Amino acid sequence: MTDHIYWKDGSLYVLDQRELPFKRVYVRCKGLADAVKAIESMTVRGAPLIGIVAAYGVALGAREVVKTKGRCSQADVNRICERLKKTRPTAVNLAWALERMKAVFEPSEGDPDIVDAMTEEAISIHVEDIENNRMLSLYGAELIDDGDTILTHCNAGALATGGYGTALGVVRAAHESGKRIKVLATETRPYMQGARLTVWELSQEGIPVELIPENHAGLLSANKGFSKVIVGADRIALNGDTANKIGTYMIALCSHQYHIPFYVAAPISTFDKRLESGVHIPIEERDGREVKYLQGRLLTVRNVKARYFSFDVTPARYVTNFITEKGIIERPFRKYIKMLFG
Repeated sequence: MTDHIYWKDGSLYVLDQRELPFKRVYVRCKGLADAVKAIESMTVRGAPLIGIVAAYGVALGAREVVKTKGRCSQADVNRICERLKKTRPTAVNLAWALERMKAVFEPSEGDPDIVDAMTEEAISIHVEDIENNRMLSLYGAELIDDGDTILTHCNAGALATGGYGTALGVVRAAHESGKRIKVLATETRPYMQGARLTVWELSQEGIPVELIPENHAGLLSANKGFSKVIVGADRIALNGDTANKIGTYMIALCSHQYHIPFYVAAPISTFDKRLESGVHIPIEERDGREVKYLQGRLLTVRNVKARYFSFDVTPARYVTNFITEKGIIERPFRKYIKMLFG
């Protein structure tokens, strides 16, 4: 699936993931403010997709500046990138994409066609993400056995990327190869990405899927209710510590206790070569009202205080392997992760 994000006639169109699976509503991003809002409001989510939308956002912002001032300066691009960088602090793909956009602008400042060049770079980032997803999925499918039941948390499918997916891409590739598999998808409170998005994606593909609350991880681990875990990631440190949707750490602990393989599928853009360990990964805390309400409906006492951290960090010792477009990363993680940037 790739129609959830596309560029047409100078605008970016994104499928509003808050409305799925009940409605297919597209949001048009005509300028920088629209792209910022799409990311901040969770209209789009998923680390690779956030990076792609941010890249298009830079191109849209640069075009607005050129229309207003006649030219776009390095200071203008820096300002645009800083605004986008502040939208979601944990996913490193965002910063990675912004750096790529800056690198395209710097040698061509003053070029009248610079906006076209930046738009082309955003499209390249988008296309490359789809290609990388397909490649890592082929590598990951080799880790899946016929008859496996795979637990996944949140949504790391086509909707979280430019297309095809990371964790769900592995599942999709294994299914396409003829392996008989089943998926357990966690609900993923409070946005219910698993219930609304993962189940919907897999159902569209005809892949058997069951929905479970994430607090079933311990019981199902002990009872051999699943044979493997595959999740995506929002940032991976050099030592292999991994930030992903809140609740991932809990699942990793349960899997480790019962010797169930725990795989992380992510493109190289999700690895942060500047961070030695997960201690330094910034964890986004969102508005507590997102816990108290579900699609506008109050779930608890109105005046109670609520907190919501979007991510947690799973220590590297609980990760079996990383699945990337360059292949499977084994231990020692630090050694092989560093080689990705060599």
